[in-house]
Amino acid sequence: MDKIDLFQKKMQDNNIDAYIVPTSDYHMSEYISDYFKSRQFLTDFTGSAGTLLITKDHAYLWTDGRYFIQAATQIEGKPIELMKMGQPNTPSLNDFLADYFKDENNHTLAFDGKIISTADYLKIKEKLPSNVKIITNIDLVNLIWDDRPHMPFSLLYKLSKFFSGRNYVDKIKDVREKLKEDNIDIHILSSLEDQAWLYNLRANDVLHTPVFLAFSVITEQNTYLFIDNKKIDLTIEKYLADNEIIVKDYNDIYEYAKTIKGKKVLIDFNKVNCELYNYINDKKDNIIINKPNPTLLLKAIKNSTEIKNIKIAHERDGVAMTKFMYYLKTNFNKTDMTELSLSDYLEDLRKKNKGFVDLSFNTICAWNEHAAMMHYSATKESSAKVDKSGLLLVDSGGHYMEGTTDITRTFALGKISDKMKVHFTTVLKSVIALDQAVFMKGCNGQNLDILARGPIWKLGIDYKCGTGHGVGYLLSVHEAPNGFRWKIVPERNDSHELMPGMITTDEPGIYLEGKYGIRTENELLCVEKESNEWGTFYGFETITYCPIDIDAIKTNLLTKEEKDWLNDYHQKVYDIVSPSLTDEEKEWLLEYTKKI
Repeated sequence: MDKIDLFQKKMQDNNIDAYIVPTSDYHMSEYISDYFKSRQFLTDFTGSAGTLLITKDHAYLWTDGRYFIQAATQIEGKPIELMKMGQPNTPSLNDFLADYFKDENNHTLAFDGKIISTADYLKIKEKLPSNVKIITNIDLVNLIWDDRPHMPFSLLYKLSKFFSGRNYVDKIKDVREKLKEDNIDIHILSSLEDQAWLYNLRANDVLHTPVFLAFSVITEQNTYLFIDNKKIDLTIEKYLADNEIIVKDYNDIYEYAKTIKGKKVLIDFNKVNCELYNYINDKKDNIIINKPNPTLLLKAIKNSTEIKNIKIAHERDGVAMTKFMYYLKTNFNKTDMTELSLSDYLEDLRKKNKGFVDLSFNTICAWNEHAAMMHYSATKESSAKVDKSGLLLVDSGGHYMEGTTDITRTFALGKISDKMKVHFTTVLKSVIALDQAVFMKGCNGQNLDILARGPIWKLGIDYKCGTGHGVGYLLSVHEAPNGFRWKIVPERNDSHELMPGMITTDEPGIYLEGKYGIRTENELLCVEKESNEWGTFYGFETITYCPIDIDAIKTNLLTKEEKDWLNDYHQKVYDIVSPSLTDEEKEWLLEYTKKI
């Protein structure tokens, strides 16, 4: 029996008319451990974003523009309809549910409330007719997932002040000062990245995201860490005790929530699951404040130590990427290459770097038409042979003790078409336009996004994703609250004003389904340019160091200023990277960073 059919049988047994399966864990994380991949288990769709709705006789999968092509391919032949978010005539999940339940019969909607955010729960509740009963405490997936993976387990390790720049005592003091401004009695912190940052602790509970599953409760006097105690060795136990952090069992957070009475409680509705919210909200004398975690902004503004270290990480990463480019250019059509073998080769280069911890995400190595899928991930079945000619898009990154990197380069291999060169050069013009921005204090990513999107829009083309995202420090490669996109997407929470110390990617692209994809990505550090009688002006410093493939550039499409930018950038790349190369690699790099 098909998984969807089997699931619908369980729904029938429990008198459930519709069931929601999101892509989430108990902490509303973007990237999740295998235990929580329920939506993937039911659909075979492996993208990082998507929501499955199963009704009594049908199933629907909502996902965004990054995954339209991939999702359609992976659910083909299954009784699942693809719902393309943001497209005309595609209702949102909540609007769909409101219409689905519009008759006057009594209906039941169910989901596991521990993996649905409070924000989503309240929006669903607001949209639904009064005849719909909502059940939030049932995990039907667990009833049919016989070989479900175990909950993740890894030991905690400490990030010293040499890397973090600030200790826990200073950070918790800043948090409590923020709580005091709003007269908060209790703050429940669920976000995994925020907790790892606060405690200067890391682990490996989530693939390519060095975090640990935990909840924290912060009051004026105490900090409680709810975690599986087995993840704490004697060194970390002493560290927590020395800092007066009280350790509780991971699952006890729900019992704790039931005891909160007559308190002013701060939770981020986007990050706290609705099961926790309901326990607190049941006590009518509690006042719940919905605001972003104070740690969110504190974490996003890197301190001077972090900035210094992050640049070191990018220098090392740039060496690996440049060596990879050298290998590609000198061995193409001489050595057998596939998407997977090239991914492995690049990973091996990164592993040789000092301070390397892990990849920062699963490498996207996509040849020709595969690159049109923004977040394509090669498998043994899909891995294309890289030969003849075309464009290879490689989006990759690494976690180092000194920070996290995220870089995309598109490489021309063999003879490529004039149209490909036009598109490649247009993407480069977009990268440069955003990189060179000078803007007033108070601007956010929405103010600047058109600089990157403008050259591509002039071709009558768009890319269905943001232009850039914040990057963490040995944390998540995607970090709010800063980002670049042309319109506000509330669930992304990346529309905060840009501030010195924030790091944001600059990654416009062109994607032609069934043909090719092009993306060039650098990371930008926000810096102050000057202050005068007109105000304070900010700009960016590029901290990614790897050549941009001049074989794919139509130089006549670049202005003098754009050529100057590229020449200056390539000189900087050569100066930083070349000391770590062999003589042959240096000679090659000199050619690929020459002035145009």
